[in-house]
Amino acid sequence: MKYLYALFLLGVFSLLLSCGPSVKPADKVILGGTIYTVNDDQPIVEAVVITGDKIEFTGKETEARKYIGANTEVIDLEGKTMTPGFIEGHGHFMGVGYNELNLDLMYVKSYEELVDKVKEAVVKVQPGQWVIGRGWHQDKWDVKPGKMIKGFQTHHLLSEASPNNPVYLYHASGHAAMANAKAMEVAGVNQLSVEVLKEYSEEGGEIIRDEMGNPTGIFNERAMGIISRHIQQDENSQAVEALTLAIQACWRNGITSFHDAGVSRESIELFKQFKNEGKLGVRLYVMLSGWDSKSMHEWFSKGPEIDPDNLLTIRSVKLNCDGALGSRGAWLLEPYTDRPDFFGMATFPMDSVLSVSRQALKSGFQVCSHAIGDRANQEILNRYEQAINENPGVKDHRFRIEHAQHLHPDDIPRFGQLGVIPAMQAIHMSSDRPWAIERLGEKRIVEGAYMWQSLLKSGAVVVNGTDAPVEPLNPIPSFYASVSRKTLAGEPEGGFEPEEKMTRAQALRSYTLDAAYGAFEEKVKGSIEKGKLADLVVFTGNIMEADEMDILKAEVAMTIVGGKIVYRK
Repeated sequence: MKYLYALFLLGVFSLLLSCGPSVKPADKVILGGTIYTVNDDQPIVEAVVITGDKIEFTGKETEARKYIGANTEVIDLEGKTMTPGFIEGHGHFMGVGYNELNLDLMYVKSYEELVDKVKEAVVKVQPGQWVIGRGWHQDKWDVKPGKMIKGFQTHHLLSEASPNNPVYLYHASGHAAMANAKAMEVAGVNQLSVEVLKEYSEEGGEIIRDEMGNPTGIFNERAMGIISRHIQQDENSQAVEALTLAIQACWRNGITSFHDAGVSRESIELFKQFKNEGKLGVRLYVMLSGWDSKSMHEWFSKGPEIDPDNLLTIRSVKLNCDGALGSRGAWLLEPYTDRPDFFGMATFPMDSVLSVSRQALKSGFQVCSHAIGDRANQEILNRYEQAINENPGVKDHRFRIEHAQHLHPDDIPRFGQLGVIPAMQAIHMSSDRPWAIERLGEKRIVEGAYMWQSLLKSGAVVVNGTDAPVEPLNPIPSFYASVSRKTLAGEPEGGFEPEEKMTRAQALRSYTLDAAYGAFEEKVKGSIEKGKLADLVVFTGNIMEADEMDILKAEVAMTIVGGKIVYRK
């Protein structure tokens, strides 16, 4: 009898072992598709389990099904592709929202089309009300205006279209703007305003003028402030609407985190309000604006604000150190090929870059400097290197250069050597490269433009993004540009400077785990691993395996932030 009882107990024990340990039912189980984790130990899995806002399990579907209980939501991907939520590595969050409120000129193909859009806007506003827009780029127009001065159109056609309403239209880059005659009248800009012109030219700006000295309506770099300071301040309700629209735009585009490059104190307060009300919905990594030195130094005194909820972290500062290539404001070592008398300009003193870098290292802040031209990049690397060498106790500074588009070959390896992160937007190569060669010439393009693979080989961590609203927020075109180095029309065959392409794994990592690294957040997000935040995006197509042109056909089917489905297509 005792023998039979012992056999019975052994059988029960074996049965329990074969069933495995019981697990607590999860909130969500996701399965039925291809899941790329960006985790080298487990690159592709069949299923993901979510409890609360964290990932509980990744692996085989058979194991994941053990977490299914009566109240578990089971999400069948139906063959779709899932990755970690994409991280916008450099953009302007409120700008994304305001771009939906103001006149969007990103897709106009001629000056005449731009003017037609302004005419449509003018009839909808009150007399004297400002018309604001953004997105025009004269080098992307199919037809160039008959009269151009220093590479830009003049205001006259715009002024005829809106004689009574001031109009101010920002260049796609955000580094130049066009005003009509009424806007210049409001700002007191005319042929005789010599002191104003001199003041802004010396401060890193330029007012383009014709042969008679008359302003053409183009205001470059810091000179944009001559007009913009006269624009009525936005109502708080409009800021709330813009922020809401920006959050929704991120969800539609699979963006779960956003590095906000240069934020005012007013916007920070609005972000905090949304967070406290449970409405933020996108994880923000905020860069303080270097233009507001008072605010910046106040933050240096009190130290970083690292959010335990991982929604709103403030630990970096953005310095705008030169202009853009499209406006010829990027600061170059040699003059522009298509404007031989001009080198671009510094828009922030290099002595101040060094001073801010020293203070940031002592106070625990990251410095992120905008630099597009090769001279700007070189000068900033020099200042970073000096500050880093003076503070050997700081082992993990993760200083960044935002854009790093055009580099002197000697400076490429310095990124890896110094541990400086190039935060680059691959889509700029796709949209700028066809005309950038006019600015820089073939030699500078081939040796130092959009050098992603060379930078990766130097040991640098590349962070990807779009610079939205300079480019559309959608990460798919930027991912495509990363791996193809072609325009969105698929040109040229083989891509521009193909040796600098990223692999698809590198491109995905630059938009997820490496972007998280760029914000000191790689331990909490950026890959699909147990214990990390459940920030995920589902695509209709497999961007890791599809034919190159088919990448662009992929759309966001679902976005999950902290375990919550915030968007379904």
